[in-house]
Amino acid sequence: MIRNYGKPFPAAVIYPDAIYRIAGSGRRLGLTFDDGPDPGSTPGILDILDSHNVKATFFCTGMKVQEQPGLFARIAASGHATGNHGFSHLNGLKTPVREYCSDVLRGRDITCSNLFRPPYGRIRVRQYRILERSTRIVFWDLMPYDFDCTLSPDASRRILMQRLRPGSLIVLHDTPSSSSLHYLDSFITEALRHGYTFSLPDDYSAGA
Repeated sequence: MIRNYGKPFPAAVIYPDAIYRIAGSGRRLGLTFDDGPDPGSTPGILDILDSHNVKATFFCTGMKVQEQPGLFARIAASGHATGNHGFSHLNGLKTPVREYCSDVLRGRDITCSNLFRPPYGRIRVRQYRILERSTRIVFWDLMPYDFDCTLSPDASRRILMQRLRPGSLIVLHDTPSSSSLHYLDSFITEALRHGYTFSLPDDYSAGA
């Protein structure tokens, strides 16, 4: 597998006005989780975040929200932000424009969020232009491949720490295959020790 730990390519080139980082100065980070809510991983992630009083953004699929409404409610009740990851996690490059946009808007209605992260970071130009009219499209600039079962949790954590920088918008996953639960607590502890703080979507920066 060819891994790109930074901004998704070619999205970062084609859509420079999308959101990739945290705005402003200072040692601020954005912590996000994709693909949930998942009963096997999301509760543990929430417990760790709560123990540090750190807030994150959860980009949820509409289908999973329908399956786990109580868990979705817990995310919001804990003070975290929620975003839309489509209803059924479609790959924009493999899905017709109308079908893709309909799926995304269905997810928006269920998550009640105008933040949208394209699954896989893959979205066609026409899809993007339609959806940017009613959503804030959010990518990332740091991906430690916590979902890759061929990468150990220690290796994923090293990637995260080595590439961390002020303004990093980090994407992890709350899925059964994710290794994020193995190192989330130690990562947050170390980030806080180095003077980092964690920001929510109001600080996300377009075009950065």
